[in-house]
Amino acid sequence: MTDNTEQITNNSIIDRTEALGHSSIKKLLIEYSGPAIIAMTASSLYNMVDSIFIGQGVGSLAISGLALTFPVMNLSAAFGAMVGVGASTLLSVKLGEGDKITAKRVLGNVINLNILLGLVFMAIMLLYLDKILYFFGASDQTLGYAKEYLTIILYGNVITHTYLGLNATLRSAGHPHKAMILTVVTVVLNSILDPIFIYNLKMGIAGAAWATVIAQSVPLISLIIHFSDQKELIHFSKDIFIPRWNIVKDTLFIGLSPLSMQAAACCVVIIINKSLKLYGGEDGDLAIGAYGIITKLAMFVVMMIMGLNQGMQPIVGYNYGAQKYDRVKQAFNYTVYIATLFAVIFFVIAELFPAIAVKVFTNEPRLIELAVYGLRISSAFFPILGFQIVATALFQSMGMAKKSIFLSLTRQFLFLIPFLLILPKFWGLTGVWFSLPASDLTTCIITAYLVRRLYRRFNKKTEATLMLEKS
Repeated sequence: MTDNTEQITNNSIIDRTEALGHSSIKKLLIEYSGPAIIAMTASSLYNMVDSIFIGQGVGSLAISGLALTFPVMNLSAAFGAMVGVGASTLLSVKLGEGDKITAKRVLGNVINLNILLGLVFMAIMLLYLDKILYFFGASDQTLGYAKEYLTIILYGNVITHTYLGLNATLRSAGHPHKAMILTVVTVVLNSILDPIFIYNLKMGIAGAAWATVIAQSVPLISLIIHFSDQKELIHFSKDIFIPRWNIVKDTLFIGLSPLSMQAAACCVVIIINKSLKLYGGEDGDLAIGAYGIITKLAMFVVMMIMGLNQGMQPIVGYNYGAQKYDRVKQAFNYTVYIATLFAVIFFVIAELFPAIAVKVFTNEPRLIELAVYGLRISSAFFPILGFQIVATALFQSMGMAKKSIFLSLTRQFLFLIPFLLILPKFWGLTGVWFSLPASDLTTCIITAYLVRRLYRRFNKKTEATLMLEKS
């Protein structure tokens, strides 16, 4: 009876993954992206909750201190994304190819890599934390806040990495709704624990950090229980934890794109913080806080687009592995359309109602003024950003790591950093804000060219296949 039940369960999972190759693209995108968007929106709210409670409950300099931790947290997330995205993409492609044995082995290597990278990252950062934060733009007024928060976050780094990696794997293994629910649970727990730790227990900014770590521990336990279920097609077993170089290599290679994107973002945030401190004069610390608020607001929409990407990823990965290129193009086109809609809505809010959004984080008049001004300028070309983000995910989902990495680095290194180094010399603090939309525009042009070349390649392969079938 048990064997029959297990066979039925595995068949249903196989049917669910194989549906990626023949079901309606719109239906699949809704099925996979819907939960992912909710999950990523919840994840964005999860990050915003800390800023809101810290800003309202601790103070404006605490927001600046929190903003200084973004480069370290971005870098930590980069290594987590490298494993999570790389593994989930590889798993989707292998399922599309029908290689279920390798797909199972991906899971064990996700655990190994997340624990190893999480421990190494924590040790290095804690060893040089003061020097790192000063380099990132900390002052004597903001260092204490940043260090107190980040130390706790780093001690929980392995939990964060493993949770994110397993949740990404869960989504590609055919459980997007469950992955969404676990992310929402994390947000709800963090939102409940934040006011208790910050206000009731008077733990200040440290309370927000503890709330974050504890909120991630609960869904991690649920993920471990899920993958321990032998009825699941992708589950824990002794042999999958054996390090396999081909899986590790492919996972890290595919994951280099999100790693490079996050690492580049880390470098950019450092340069922006230093520029804001330099050209902000007496308002330098507050300008860093203003950028922190702008980042949280923009990331709310970017995370929604990333949710779309997560939904698109298994669809593109499976159909690319199955050589169904028309379905790959359809999935990309639909995703770009929805991503652009999200970006336009944010643009309207940023240009017409910026003060309302900023006041959620702070009541400090000068901080509000700086954030509103920066938000309006930096969002000037936001409507086209969705296309660039989705295109980067398209190449990544097909395992085309080099192109994905190139697009990831183009916006950050090729354009944004030079703009940040040049424009403020002419326009001061305003030049810092103008650097962001300038890089968005130039990067979009490069991205459009690469996507056009990819479509031509798909068309040629499709025509060749049709001719072969006719002959």
